[in-house]
Amino acid sequence: MIEDRDKKVISQIQKDLPVYPQPFALMAEKIGISEKEFIERVKRLKKDGIIRRFGATLRHQEAGFKANAMIAWKAPESIISEMGKTLAGFREVSHCYHRAAKGDWPYNLYTMVHGGSRDECREIAEQMSTATGLSNYAVLFSEKEFKKTSMEYFA
Repeated sequence: MIEDRDKKVISQIQKDLPVYPQPFALMAEKIGISEKEFIERVKRLKKDGIIRRFGATLRHQEAGFKANAMIAWKAPESIISEMGKTLAGFREVSHCYHRAAKGDWPYNLYTMVHGGSRDECREIAEQMSTATGLSNYAVLFSEKEFKKTSMEYFA
């Protein structure tokens, strides 16, 4: 059972963080608790497994990126963790996932890359290929964004 106060904390952290020197203090004030209690509750919720992760969403257009691509890689399962760590280490990568290959789709490692142009994204893919030795990959460019929101559990 999640306490009502914890639900209020969750309702705040599922939103965008305020652009403010102490965003958690602002959020805590909104629900009537101290910043210290707010942060302690977030830590406890994470420790207890109620919150699995705390992430950020890159609004790439607002950050100045003109292109983004999902690069699907075929990596041997025996080195998937090593390859994932190497690919995730590229500053242009915002997401890196391992997923099972299915049917005729042989790819099992995915990276989301952001760049100034499609050509730049292709160049980044080539650099990543050189760094990992993975040569079997597909570059999939976004054509249109239909939705980009976070889940909301408590309003």
